[in-house]
Amino acid sequence: MFPYIPTTYEEEQEMLKSIGLNSADDLFNDIPKDIQLNRELNLPKAKSELEVKSYLTSLAKKNCSLSELTCFLGAGAYDHYIPSIIDHIISRSEFYTSYTPYQPEISQGTLQYIFEFQTLLCRLTGMDVANASLYDGGTAVVEAALMAAAMAKKDEIIVSKTVRPETRQILETYAHIQNLKVIEVDMKDGVTDLEALDKLMNNNTAAVIVQSPNFFGIIEDLKATSEIAHKVKKASFIASVDPISLAILKRPGDLGVDVVVGEAQGMGIPLSFGGPYLGFMAAKKGYMRKLPGRIVGETEDKDGKRSYVLTLTAREQHIRREKATSNICSNQGLNALAATIYMVTMGKEGLKEVAMQSTKKAHYAFEELTKSGKYKPLFNKPFFKEFAITSDIDAENINIKLRKENIIGGYHLGKDYPQFKNSILYAVTEKRTKDEIDKLSSVLEGIK
Repeated sequence: MFPYIPTTYEEEQEMLKSIGLNSADDLFNDIPKDIQLNRELNLPKAKSELEVKSYLTSLAKKNCSLSELTCFLGAGAYDHYIPSIIDHIISRSEFYTSYTPYQPEISQGTLQYIFEFQTLLCRLTGMDVANASLYDGGTAVVEAALMAAAMAKKDEIIVSKTVRPETRQILETYAHIQNLKVIEVDMKDGVTDLEALDKLMNNNTAAVIVQSPNFFGIIEDLKATSEIAHKVKKASFIASVDPISLAILKRPGDLGVDVVVGEAQGMGIPLSFGGPYLGFMAAKKGYMRKLPGRIVGETEDKDGKRSYVLTLTAREQHIRREKATSNICSNQGLNALAATIYMVTMGKEGLKEVAMQSTKKAHYAFEELTKSGKYKPLFNKPFFKEFAITSDIDAENINIKLRKENIIGGYHLGKDYPQFKNSILYAVTEKRTKDEIDKLSSVLEGIK
């Protein structure tokens, strides 16, 4: 593989000498010795290009794509249909290298789709302003929490235990560094315990974070939660949502939500074994100047033609670091473009159709899986496209048996919620057919 590494040993030594180091290992001196590997990697000293390519190909073949398997796994990433027009457009040369517009007004194409992305998100969420864009749904929640804490000048964040576990872990990680206190509010029958939330509210509360549909697929009462959150002065109510669900549910902006965040992977972005994905954030007008990222606006050029400008940007690359609203947010340009094409292609009726089919098929699957009584509902609440069922059978064994039938089973809730041992969360999108759901039911019934 050496021909692909243009730097020679002599050039490497020259570079090290110019910065006053003796070896490449010296570059890692700031990392404590006790967490360094302190041994050679367990790799052969050398292999030919042909051997390496053959080995990596054999590793890649161990992966199975959704063209081979039927997927009932969700828990934050979903197997929705991706219209072919998306790959066609994002593969155009003017788009597939798009990133941050450092000379923004020159990048009119990039600015236009960012503007359209923001506009569509505002219409979908009922909010006044949206940014473009964030790494994923988890970091979007973090950014919203940091923004709320900065605006309120308070240090307590209340988050529901029905929020996706990975998202709460990310929040804890960033909150620790930012000297923020994260308080988790308990759940009751699969939804946020609003009485417990009411008792936790205090003068130090900067934000309340709830997910709806929540991690269990259940629709939370955002309006009631908003009323509780806003009892405390300057406290922000942050809702993490599935954007597709908003085609049939009330918009968060109409329910008293201050900041709406979420993961837009389901809107034209493939699962890709975990990423890259697309986080989004939309908020009320009062949050505009604290919103991380950038806001693109529409204007006219000197000839009176429609054009786009970078209206607001609060990234550390554009302004002084200490004045930046965020040092981690980025513009997931290509994914934002894919989501924009998806929303425009599907339109209002198309999005509604996706949401309705997902909901109806999920409820059909729920009825089929629980009708014999072998598998029981874990909760008794309205859900969108995910539901949890429980049984006396080991959940990991169930998923192993399903995999042998070329079915990717649901998410084992016992991994994150010990009280829900042998409980599984299943996701059903518009792609799932009646035959696939019936097969899932049949296989589950045969597992002992």
